[in-house]
Amino acid sequence: MSIQAQPIPQRPSAEPLPPPTERFTVLGWLYKNLFNTWYNALLTVVMVMLIALAVRAVGEWALNVARWEVITANLRLFAVGQYPITALWRAWACVVVLWALAGLSLGLWSRRAYGSIALLLAFPFVLGILAQDETTRWALLGAAAAAAAGFLLGQLRQRWLRRLALAGWVAYFPLVIVLIAGLGSEAPLLPSVPTNLWGGLLLTLLLTVVGIVFSFPLGVLLALGRRSKLPILSALSVIYIEVIRGVPFVTVLFMAQLMLPLFLPGVTIDRVVRAMAGVVLFSAAYLAENVRGGLQAIPRGQYEAAYALGFKPWQTTLLIILPQALKAVIPILVGQFIALFKDTSLVVIVGLLDLMGIAKTVLAQPDFLGLQAEVYAFVALVYGVFSFLMSALSQRLEQRLNTAR
Repeated sequence: MSIQAQPIPQRPSAEPLPPPTERFTVLGWLYKNLFNTWYNALLTVVMVMLIALAVRAVGEWALNVARWEVITANLRLFAVGQYPITALWRAWACVVVLWALAGLSLGLWSRRAYGSIALLLAFPFVLGILAQDETTRWALLGAAAAAAAGFLLGQLRQRWLRRLALAGWVAYFPLVIVLIAGLGSEAPLLPSVPTNLWGGLLLTLLLTVVGIVFSFPLGVLLALGRRSKLPILSALSVIYIEVIRGVPFVTVLFMAQLMLPLFLPGVTIDRVVRAMAGVVLFSAAYLAENVRGGLQAIPRGQYEAAYALGFKPWQTTLLIILPQALKAVIPILVGQFIALFKDTSLVVIVGLLDLMGIAKTVLAQPDFLGLQAEVYAFVALVYGVFSFLMSALSQRLEQRLNTAR
């Protein structure tokens, strides 16, 4: 009598089971995270009381004591400095396009960016409601509307929209330079605007964008040069990186303002351009070390596998090693870009009126003497909003590039 083995039924593998997850009610989550032990419960109660007292004190000051007319009356000055009123539409056009691109990008590549899009919409909308100047008000409200329209359009997630967003970000920086600087003194539509009239948040963002765009490739080249097997190239890269990192940013700014004209005799270099050069040179040195850390994190097997497949050294670096290294150091790079955005406030020392410089000039007005708390609170809010948006963008980028998940 033969016994035939019965086949074991196989589970269809078309739809794998989802990973096990823990589900809690609101009370269960509170108990697990805040009240699971007696000392955690005590710490939670104390912190809630301290936060409530702080929020109450700040709210009473902001609603009953603070004089916010210093902000609403000088909102245009904070935004663009002494930029000519006749050409003000060019600066506001750059703001509207920036907000539209940001909203479109969040709609395309961020599925749950509700906090970021709410902040992106609320910031210009609230400022527009509070602005006293009609042009400033409608421009800020237009920026909020452009961000909302871009976000809704991005929800379609079409391929041509992704291409449009990428092309828009690539063309945005040249567009800003053309609009803000002009095409020449004889141009009827876009006459030149001297850089000594640039100021406020406009100048801060221009210094930041120029610093990021030009310091990134220079920093990558310095990182590759430091790891190069050519002794002269490696030595020059090491000397540059260590010298620049060994001096304060203010020193680099003064060197750019005073020494750069000496190296280029007979050439007139604008003060804003010299400040941009200092920002780029300083940021590139720090970025080079961050990129070098990412390059050192790549295991040797990646190089050996590339060589075994017949890749040349430059192909191995550009196509295999460098993309992995840059992906690994995204948080560090974005942290440096945020620090660069805040460090641009030091250009006030060399006579440029960025956002912090405008704040000092506003406090010197006879009608607003002694209102340092209101002015610096507003400046801190502006820096916080832009820093938060940059941080949120980096987190979304990390999630999309995290191919291991």
